[in-house]
Amino acid sequence: MSQIHFVGAGQMAEAIIRAALNRQVLAAGDITLADIDSQRIATLRERYQLDTTLSDVQALAAADYIVLGVRPQDDIDGVARHICQFASPQATIISIIAGVTLERLSALFGPERPIVRMIPNTLTDTGLGYSGVVLTPQVQPEPLMPFLESFGKVMLLEERLIDVFTGFAVAGVNYVYYFIESLSDAGVLSGLSRAQSTQVVWENLLGAVAMLKISDKHPRQLMDINNSPAGVGINGLYELNNSDFAAGLQRSVMAAVRRTTELAGNKPA
Repeated sequence: MSQIHFVGAGQMAEAIIRAALNRQVLAAGDITLADIDSQRIATLRERYQLDTTLSDVQALAAADYIVLGVRPQDDIDGVARHICQFASPQATIISIIAGVTLERLSALFGPERPIVRMIPNTLTDTGLGYSGVVLTPQVQPEPLMPFLESFGKVMLLEERLIDVFTGFAVAGVNYVYYFIESLSDAGVLSGLSRAQSTQVVWENLLGAVAMLKISDKHPRQLMDINNSPAGVGINGLYELNNSDFAAGLQRSVMAAVRRTTELAGNKPA
């Protein structure tokens, strides 16, 4: 694999590094780090046995890919100037900074620079979940994809959909966790132990997803199969239909999308 330099060594950068190492897409010697917190760099270098021989300038010069993971409120302009001074013009920038557009990144790093704008998912350790990715025409996808896919699946998007993807897909795991917690509580309320209820919910969730994939049926078709006339299941669904469940979930997604556009300084579509 190519040399990858991380500028910003926060939690998401560490999650990406851990997943790529665990899946053997990267070796420890392929990775270098830079961060304003020297203790953070020392911690990650020791934890993952990363390269300690190169200075920041040497690491930038050697990098094929530069993962930009600084905070949106940091001096991105200054960071970009530093990178442009020492990095190869062919080095690909992979930005995981929320709200920073390709237009701005191209203005900072030059119109000919290969640039990737990425919204990573938070399921990096599982290899599941989608990260949203936008590429400039200068990017060569083939050598890059193994790295991007080492911490989840990749969905290539038009940039206009990035805010929607962030509010729906990346934040979406919250709704799954919330659903699992609520359904587990229902089992406990009905009389099962917490352990029993949680085990049932996990298996039903995994089994339902597997059934959808195996059958290639719409969820409504599987619900119809699962419910007999005047039976237990249809009575439960009747109460759920009388609640605000579906609309509340959809409002939650739209609120997350709106907040994403606000943070990015964009106007909602």
